Amino acid sequence: MKIVFATNNKHKLEEIRHLVNSRFTLISLRDINLMEDIPEDHLTLEENALFKARYIFKKSGIPTFADDTGLEIAALNNKPGVFSARYAGEEKDDQANMNKVLEELGNTGNRAARFRTVIAFVWDTDKEKLFEGIVTGKIGTGKKGNRGFGYDPLFTPDGYSLTFAEMPLDLKNSISHRYRAFQKFSTFLNNEFITTNKNA
Repeated sequence: MKIVFATNNKHKLEEIRHLVNSRFTLISLRDINLMEDIPEDHLTLEENALFKARYIFKKSGIPTFADDTGLEIAALNNKPGVFSARYAGEEKDDQANMNKVLEELGNTGNRAARFRTVIAFVWDTDKEKLFEGIVTGKIGTGKKGNRGFGYDPLFTPDGYSLTFAEMPLDLKNSISHRYRAFQKFSTFLNNEFITTNKNA
């Protein structure tokens, strides 16, 4: 059974491909010739993920899942949140985004933060489900490390002394918010979804 992952990011595709039952074939947007930009202009991660999944399912007729991720910083009232990728502007510049966060936090003692990923899965006109993955940690006073992307050089997960950008990729992937959401999603696919969709 084919399932569309609303991405053309090969790394993200491989990250979940090995988690799902061999009955499923994960394909990308490129595989269904859908190359248009899908707007992510809603006010929550849930709304963005659901909009993408619904849109692609309607276009393709193939069960579809989409994800959205945000960094939520306690002292900034959970900003940048859903606006994480474009916090410093529509250019989606990682360095500018990090600089803005550091500037807004200043010398604030409360550096608590969390990364949150939401996956939306749509497999029929009236059948959809959400999955959430969270990792808690803190924001540093400067950037550390050159691996990863986004806010990784600022974020140190609880229980570790390294930022995401300092960690080996396999360690980061094993504890990340996205991985935790993917695990919940793959458990659903491999069990409940297969049971209720005998043709899968």
